[in-house]
Amino acid sequence: MSSSLKKRVFDRLSQRPQLSTTSLALIGSLFFSTACNNHFWAIMRAQPASTAGGKIEFLVAVFLMVTALQFILLSILINRWTARPVMVLLILMTAATTYFMQKYGVFMDSAMIRNILQTDLHEARDLLAWDMLPHMILYAVIPLLFVWRLEVSKPPLSRSLHQRPVALAVALIITAGSLFAVSRQFVPLIREHKEIRYLVTPGNDLYALTRVATSRSKEIAAEKIAIGMDATVAPTGTVNNKPTLLIIVLGETARAANWGLNGYARQTTPELARTSTINFRHVTSCGTNTETSVPCLFSPFGKRHYNEAAIHKSESLLNVIQHAGIRVVWRDNQSGCKGVCTGVVAQGAPFIRNDPLCNGNTCMDEALLSGLAGEVAKSGGDQVIVLHAMGNHGPAYFERYPPAFRRFTPTCDSSDLGQCSREQIVNTYDNALLYTDHVLAATIAFLQSESATHDTAMIYLSDHGESLGENGVYLHSMPYAIAPDEQTHVPMDMWFSEGFSRSHALDMPCLALRATQPASQDNLFHTVLGLLNIRTKVYDPLMDVAGSCRPTPVHNPAPVKTRA
Repeated sequence: MSSSLKKRVFDRLSQRPQLSTTSLALIGSLFFSTACNNHFWAIMRAQPASTAGGKIEFLVAVFLMVTALQFILLSILINRWTARPVMVLLILMTAATTYFMQKYGVFMDSAMIRNILQTDLHEARDLLAWDMLPHMILYAVIPLLFVWRLEVSKPPLSRSLHQRPVALAVALIITAGSLFAVSRQFVPLIREHKEIRYLVTPGNDLYALTRVATSRSKEIAAEKIAIGMDATVAPTGTVNNKPTLLIIVLGETARAANWGLNGYARQTTPELARTSTINFRHVTSCGTNTETSVPCLFSPFGKRHYNEAAIHKSESLLNVIQHAGIRVVWRDNQSGCKGVCTGVVAQGAPFIRNDPLCNGNTCMDEALLSGLAGEVAKSGGDQVIVLHAMGNHGPAYFERYPPAFRRFTPTCDSSDLGQCSREQIVNTYDNALLYTDHVLAATIAFLQSESATHDTAMIYLSDHGESLGENGVYLHSMPYAIAPDEQTHVPMDMWFSEGFSRSHALDMPCLALRATQPASQDNLFHTVLGLLNIRTKVYDPLMDVAGSCRPTPVHNPAPVKTRA
């Protein structure tokens, strides 16, 4: 090769491709529509042929509509100065989103974005796997190399004044025409299955981020609205010389389907089975993720009157208990209380980091009991202690239990579920449930040791369930409307010492019968208030699962409506 030819080749390679912002928006929209929306197109392909045309016509029209909408979005976001940073951000977000959507079958909605923002470094590490590397190279590195090499051209003023408006007008016409062509089939589909909109990337990311940002700014600007300021502890009607000690264990990702006390084929709750625990077999959650369920189950709104903004702005059950003069302590082995422990004593994971059950990064849930006797001794009155457990937080189920609880084998000793069979995944998940069973039994044993000085009780409730590969779905956080039962049905158990049931006149056979009937996380708020004999207008006796099992239940003639 002659030197002049080499020079021409080098000059050609060294030249950066020049594109107008309109051309970049078109290329970007085509890339996102074709390469980054596999789940969305799988659902579209599964639809029956439109009555107005065949399936090919339907798919083409939807493709044109989605691409045109992506083009309009990009055209609004990018100009000569914002093109490169905006495209870099969108490509990185889209690459990560497509990985988790394809691998775990999740939807990228505002609830998922909140989960991501609330996730700590350790939880994020569990979600990373080696197969993410080739995915990111294909979906992020290669497109980013193109963006890095790109030079956004500056068209003549006369051209720029009409080029973008014309392009936007054409895109709007294509969008409207395509929607009209498939409206008979597409509009009812989206209306009945709103969750499909959370599959279109990167629009789903931007929409969810916008919703979270706007709602968060309102939450930060407003103080918590006080509720239950009228709360007082009423007499039980029995002779009671002991203070009450109630421990609420908030579980994580335990699903009712694998709970031994619910009749699961495996006995995953052998230690609880040997206690006098009352097991509620049919309990539904408020949400399919921690960020939704935890604030909801500690609020008077619940799923019945669900209002996300109102729940986050209002005080929680723990504040109402504290208004009644009862000491409240929150102990956390998770990524925080999601705002429900604001205003009460809150102890994060660092307080147990030196425990032998901790390895420097994570702690086994039994460490939540470390020093608990000393904590109880700080007060001579009634107390409520919440233990926020790590439970079955996935996908690193194998890290949620000590080696002694590795009873179901073979196990999946990796956070990359794609490397394991479904049998291994279920075995590992069940081992983690075995350990939760042990932690709950240890909590009961602790309460029994305190029964000489306190009337003791425990309530266990998981925040949401988990999918373990049913229909190709893993983990949780699916939109509630289409979430499988495995994600919305959770275990709930209660234990009461003889002293507690006697001093609170609690009919245990009656409560055991009530436990065979349906319940939900909405019941927790009112049941706890009832069990603690707290009188307040925010208490609803109809939602207290133990209310009908006390001869003289806490009475509230006019419960306050909690609709937003």
